[in-house]
Amino acid sequence: MSQQVKVIKLNKNLNAETSSEFQQDIAQILESGAKIVLVDCQNITFLDSSGLGSLVLAFKNLRDADIKMVLCSVKEEVRMIFELTSMNEIFEIFPSEDAFNQVLLAAN
Repeated sequence: MSQQVKVIKLNKNLNAETSSEFQQDIAQILESGAKIVLVDCQNITFLDSSGLGSLVLAFKNLRDADIKMVLCSVKEEVRMIFELTSMNEIFEIFPSEDAFNQVLLAAN
């Protein structure tokens, strides 16, 4: 995978307890020179309002730094939350990391 792509694998549900750790990961990426951040959601089945807010904040901070944030491997439980809040219209979501890589390769 390209050095310009950084992958964050969420291994815990994104909620009030874990949001600050996620924000620390985003802060490190802001300094890394990445052009794209891929947030792999394969291991999360729950997202509360703090977690959703954390994703939105990360999206805005990265966008302000001219870094694109995309999601992949979103389980149905989390996808429903995105649909209910219309965040599925904001976030670009790929079915898997492989699908993302295929689109990235096709673009280059």
